[in-house]
Amino acid sequence: MKLARFAGENGARLGVVTGGNIVPLDSLAATYPTMMSIVAGGDAALASVRAVADAGEAAIALDSVTLLAPIERPGKYLAIGMNYAKHAAEAATLGIATPMHQLWFNKQTTCLAGPHDDIDPGVTEQLDYEVELAVVMGKLAKGVSEADAKNHVFGYTVANDVSARDWQMHTPTFTMGKSFDTHGPIGPWIVTADEIGDPHDLRLTCHVNGEVRQDSTTSQLVANVWQQIAYLSTAFTLEPGDLIATGTPEGVGIAMQPQVFLQAGDVVRCEVERIGVIENKVGSAAARTEPG
Repeated sequence: MKLARFAGENGARLGVVTGGNIVPLDSLAATYPTMMSIVAGGDAALASVRAVADAGEAAIALDSVTLLAPIERPGKYLAIGMNYAKHAAEAATLGIATPMHQLWFNKQTTCLAGPHDDIDPGVTEQLDYEVELAVVMGKLAKGVSEADAKNHVFGYTVANDVSARDWQMHTPTFTMGKSFDTHGPIGPWIVTADEIGDPHDLRLTCHVNGEVRQDSTTSQLVANVWQQIAYLSTAFTLEPGDLIATGTPEGVGIAMQPQVFLQAGDVVRCEVERIGVIENKVGSAAARTEPG
């Protein structure tokens, strides 16, 4: 299923995307008022959602609604650096050493934005893009094995790990340059894990103003999704709703010769096969549809 959040007169509504329509989940609001509650609700929640979707009542044309970030504020938003070999190679040309271990950093969850919201550059002069497959965690994960990791995934979404490159290097954790408000567009919905199966052969692309900048597949991940979950959960508990951005391939603006950074008016389109597309315009101020 494709689970989405969309704007309503009295706040966010939840729905299931079926073809060109979205079936609202208003009838479940008393039990499952948020996407986080559906994620935490596990199989029972999904069964209830599927029943409403199958009934198909009160479906709304998808192109008539405003989609929001498909999940509310998660507890953690974690992202891995240099997790495609060719991206690590292009980073090395900039003096960034190839990591010996999985290299993780935080994106503060206040950076989250919707799939079509504007990107506010803020104070950066080096605004960059990174298309990524993002994982939405389902069951609690602490010390899980690589073999068991897939059983803890709720679903997948598309992420653009928007990066303020000049601020990224202010701290060794990258957090400052990765967490500007609006620099975490995700969406357009969450595709449940059962729809994807093995996520390690999905094409992902990034276009800027129609020009292909990134084009690769998740088969090229250095540490695959299961290895990432096992590694993280060795140190701390992953909770339902936590987001994991699994890495970006080569082709980022800072590695181009000459370097090319995003400018006001640019349109960034990020797509992951079998999941969907997010498209965000760079503006001079954010155009967010809701706080957080």
